[in-house]
Amino acid sequence: MGQAIADGIAAADDLALAGIWKRGDDLLELARSADVIVDFSLPEATETVLQAALEHRVPLVCGVSGLSGEQLRSLDEASRTIAIVYDRNMSLGIAVLENLVREAARVLGDDFAVRIHETHHVHKVDAPSGTALKLGEAVAEVRGTDPANIEYESERRGEVPGDHEVMLASPTESLTLRHSVTTRQVFADGALRAARWVAGKSPGMFTMHDVLE
Repeated sequence: MGQAIADGIAAADDLALAGIWKRGDDLLELARSADVIVDFSLPEATETVLQAALEHRVPLVCGVSGLSGEQLRSLDEASRTIAIVYDRNMSLGIAVLENLVREAARVLGDDFAVRIHETHHVHKVDAPSGTALKLGEAVAEVRGTDPANIEYESERRGEVPGDHEVMLASPTESLTLRHSVTTRQVFADGALRAARWVAGKSPGMFTMHDVLE
């Protein structure tokens, strides 16, 4: 993702790359020269990135998947000091899909069982994917139920960047909402849109829905 983000910045007239952090580099020095930090690293590096953002009061765009509850609480606490856009999927299409899933789950009601299927490349470790869980949480929220009641299916195949299907079915009919990614550049593009949006924002916790709206 780092290279995709760098490529996206290079192709943009209104963005400039302050630097790319690698283990062993001085992240604090890099953060000092940045207007926004974009983090697509790994969960074990997120705390380090967050502390650098806090140290220099730099807004943060975080798209790291698989964060623990404690790490999410750290992000939430940090959002009292800096502006943070956190989303488990930076795709604009997924943000729209989540809205559609919420509306379908609300209108169709509990008579329609929900099943979420996700397919990713063989290198992806977490399952279900963070996006699948995000969609399940959207259903649970509008229905006032436990996300654990939703059925998830995960498939790891080839180099698939990410496919998600949400199926709502009753005994008499079914509805399927689907989103497919053809290249991981879509996540970089979404993250850069979020970076443009969050620059200069007051402290708070935001998602891609805020960026789109």
